[in-house]
Amino acid sequence: MIAQTPRLEIHPDRIAQNAKVVYDLCHAHGAQVAAVGKVVCAHPEVIHAMVEAGADMVSDSRIQNLASIAALGLEPPSMLLRIPTPSAAHDVVRYADITLNSSLGSLQVLSDAARMLGVRHEAVLMIDVGDLREGVWPDQAPDIAKAAAALPNLDLIGVGANLACYGGVLPTVENMRLLVEVRDVCREASGLDLGLISGGNSSSLPLLASGDMPPEINHFRIGETVVLGSNVLDRSDWPGTRQDTVRLVAEIVELERKPSVPIGLRAQNAFGETVEFDDRGTRLRAICNIGRQDTSVDGILPHDPGIRVVGGSSDHLILDVEDATGDVHLGAEVAFTPNYGALLGLATSPYVEKIVRRG
Repeated sequence: MIAQTPRLEIHPDRIAQNAKVVYDLCHAHGAQVAAVGKVVCAHPEVIHAMVEAGADMVSDSRIQNLASIAALGLEPPSMLLRIPTPSAAHDVVRYADITLNSSLGSLQVLSDAARMLGVRHEAVLMIDVGDLREGVWPDQAPDIAKAAAALPNLDLIGVGANLACYGGVLPTVENMRLLVEVRDVCREASGLDLGLISGGNSSSLPLLASGDMPPEINHFRIGETVVLGSNVLDRSDWPGTRQDTVRLVAEIVELERKPSVPIGLRAQNAFGETVEFDDRGTRLRAICNIGRQDTSVDGILPHDPGIRVVGGSSDHLILDVEDATGDVHLGAEVAFTPNYGALLGLATSPYVEKIVRRG
């Protein structure tokens, strides 16, 4: 059987190797790990690999993905990473054992849904320690925790924070200690144990590896470093991990010599952008069968060092292949390594075939 293009090739065994390295670091600190599979759209082979490597929880931002994970029949509890949507509260409670929340209103809605379904639901109160994405301001947290303690069918089990996603604020000893201090005040105000302190995502790993992470931080939500083997603070290789875990393969559908600057009057392109072009003269250019509807074309790196990504439209990827070191011809396959954003699109696109590779 001939593999179709475009396709995303996934190596779950290599991802499992990365997971073991990262999870061992977290477990040595006494922390639990929620495996995050959203960048591969909760691909079942990857989720299995993460669980087998020692994940304590499985997590995702989409209810649909958590429903798919539930169908796998895995033992670890599930966590919803994105703030719950009130209108979907019943599905949230049905498919997520634990949710991250940033308002008393959300906690009340989840408690009501859990009561109607005859279950108890666990929740983590997110605290904004500076990145300005989700989370309540620290001085509001005690009152919310106290009110949450009285909600039926809901157990507030801890606090958490998110960093380096929106504002790019780094996890530091100072903001992690702030999170611990807020937990302690919330514990006193509510009478709850609040034993879980979720100290963030892959961006927290450098602080953890340095030995400076406060010991009270006992939970991490890890995705990118496991899947791509990267230090998310600078995208360098994370020690002991592999970076050849996924690759994109596209196919050349046109190969022509063309000028490197468009000819004629120009306006905005299809995406409302005004693009500047480097005049490199007439070059051998290839068009591949993938575009911006499927991925971030700026986030894919050709394996052939002589190939350069020029740009892309919704359906086509334009390459400069003048200096290609490998064979280029109509129908030839071109391989790329995607970064996090590009992989997110590839895994989500229904137009990209997903292939599992071993070894």
